[in-house]
Amino acid sequence: MSKYLVSARKYRPTTFDEVVGQEHVASTIKQALKKEQLAHAYLFCGPRGVGKTTCARILAAVVNCENLSENFEPCRECSSCKAFSNNASFNIIELDAASNNSVEHIRNLIEQVRFQPQHGKYKVFIIDEVHMLSTAAFNAFLKTLEEPPSYAIFILATTEKHKIIPTILSRCQIYDFKRIQQADIVKQLEHIAKQENLDIDSEALNVIAEKADGAMRDALSIYDRMASTSDGKVEYKTVLTNLNILDYDHYFEIIDHCLQEDLPKVILGFNEILHNGFEPTIFIQGLSSHLRRLMLAKDAQTQSLLTVGDTLKARYLEQAKLSTLAFILSSINVLNNAEMQLQRSVNKKLTTEIALSKMTFFSRVVDLKKKEELV
Repeated sequence: MSKYLVSARKYRPTTFDEVVGQEHVASTIKQALKKEQLAHAYLFCGPRGVGKTTCARILAAVVNCENLSENFEPCRECSSCKAFSNNASFNIIELDAASNNSVEHIRNLIEQVRFQPQHGKYKVFIIDEVHMLSTAAFNAFLKTLEEPPSYAIFILATTEKHKIIPTILSRCQIYDFKRIQQADIVKQLEHIAKQENLDIDSEALNVIAEKADGAMRDALSIYDRMASTSDGKVEYKTVLTNLNILDYDHYFEIIDHCLQEDLPKVILGFNEILHNGFEPTIFIQGLSSHLRRLMLAKDAQTQSLLTVGDTLKARYLEQAKLSTLAFILSSINVLNNAEMQLQRSVNKKLTTEIALSKMTFFSRVVDLKKKEELV
């Protein structure tokens, strides 16, 4: 049996141009390389799975590349690049601070800083999850970080910048990585699916991208799960089943029944969702997201923010025409209150049904208030 390589490793970017959603970081680093203003210490911070360690590795390859391109990308052909690609470069030392967080581990790293690179200009030290270092380890690292040898570059990566002591922050150039936009994730997944000859629905890709919550690595992990359960084709329904996500149809039907003031069908629809194994909290969160999309669909200026496929977008536009903005905003408020109440509620089912009842008869409450004001 041949060894399977997950997509996150197989399609890991090897140049700055291939990194998705972090153009601001790539362009700034390239400008620094162009002006020969390379710093001795960098701090890459941001959410998980957005490319911090990947960019650190690319920068490490760039500074030692023997045939750097005009666009300041590694050539991938020189001996330094090949050694880097094969994880055989002695100029790049990676340390996982989550499991190597003591003073002794940092002292071993400092000892390696003393030795000049055998081949190439720089010796690059990448410390991942640097916030996990102990206070004593940070203090032991301070002097070396402030005044390293001319050939040493430190690249620190973290998901929790606030846990790093200020004396470390002041010695680094800080780059803030951002969550990757859903559209960018979908585009990258489409590219990978094409490379793998996998037929996957656009709606399925949008669900995967939304579930990833801005993390490309999470999106690729979910994509691999879906690809492994398919036979060359992944459909929208398959993704919903495997990820245990409610179909959009349920939310459209619930809102339609609310607009028609058909409370029995609203309650029956909710009970069907419970019968399928979904918790009330998941349902309320999903319905809130559905109402937010309806709010975006109400105005032409915000319709571009609808990160769904064309077919689904048309359905949102259609239902938005039938809904008033007052109904949408009031329903979101009701659901937000219900979600907070669910945390301490004994009867979560009843709490959710009360919220749905308020949504169903919202227009009658408004009419009653108007009559009271006239009287």
